[in-house]
Amino acid sequence: MTSRRTRHGATLHRARFLALLASSTALAGCARIATSLTENDRFHRILDSPERLDLTLLGSGQPLAREYSERAISPDFRHNGFDPPADAMYLEWMRNGWRGYRLFVTGLVAQPRSYNLDDLRTRFKPRAQITRHDCVEGWSVIGKWRGAQLRDVIAQAQPLAQARYAIFRCMDDDGSGAKYYESLDLHQASHPQALLAYELNDQPIPPKNGAPVRLTVPTQLGYKSAKHVQRIEVVAGLGGAYGRGGYWEDRDYEWFAGI
Repeated sequence: MTSRRTRHGATLHRARFLALLASSTALAGCARIATSLTENDRFHRILDSPERLDLTLLGSGQPLAREYSERAISPDFRHNGFDPPADAMYLEWMRNGWRGYRLFVTGLVAQPRSYNLDDLRTRFKPRAQITRHDCVEGWSVIGKWRGAQLRDVIAQAQPLAQARYAIFRCMDDDGSGAKYYESLDLHQASHPQALLAYELNDQPIPPKNGAPVRLTVPTQLGYKSAKHVQRIEVVAGLGGAYGRGGYWEDRDYEWFAGI
C-alpha cells in the first residue's frame, strides 16, 4: 500500500513541476511556446493527473499584459464585433437591471454552477485592471475593467481530470442566427488578468461593450475577449460539435491570437 508520505511527496513533485513549467512559459513569453503547450501530450498527462487541477498554481508566472494609469483610459471604449443581442429576454434583463440573467458553468466539472450578477460580485474577490484592448483590425483602446478572475469561477466548479478547454457561449449573433463563441485552454484561462468583467471604467458594462458579463483577456487579440457571455462549457477537446474553437477561428482566424 502506498504510504501517505509517498502520496504527499508525489503531489508536491507535480506541484513543483507545474510551477516550473509555468515559469518557463513566462520567460519565453511568446505564442509559439503557449501553442506548443496546448499540443504537448506530456503537458496534458499532467493535467490528467489524479490530483484536482490547481488553476491558481497553473496560472502563476505567466507574462502579464501592461497595465496603465487612469490618465490613459480612453474617453470612449469603442464598440466592436456584433451588435448587442436584441431578443426579448435580453432586453427584459437589461430593463430590470439584469435580474434573471445567470452565468452557467457546465461540462466536465464535478459541481456545475450558475451565478447571477450579484453572485459574481460578492462570491469572488474582484480584480481591477487598466489594460489595452488590441483589435485584429489594427486599432487599440484602453479601459478599466473590474470582475471575477476566470480561474476562480472555473475552479469552483471543480474541472474533471480530462478537462482541457473552456468554451464561452455568448448571446450575440452575426445577424444570421450564428451565435458568437470563443475558447481558451485551461492554461490560458488560469491567467491572473483573464476576467469575467462586469464593470468598465467604474460603471456597469454598457450593452455595446458586452453587458452584463464579458471575458477580457488582454494578453490576446480582442476577438478572444468574448462579449455577452452566458455559459462556460468545460470540455476535453475542440473539433466536431465544438468547431475550431471560436466564431472567427471557424473562418480561418488564428486560435491562439497572442499579442
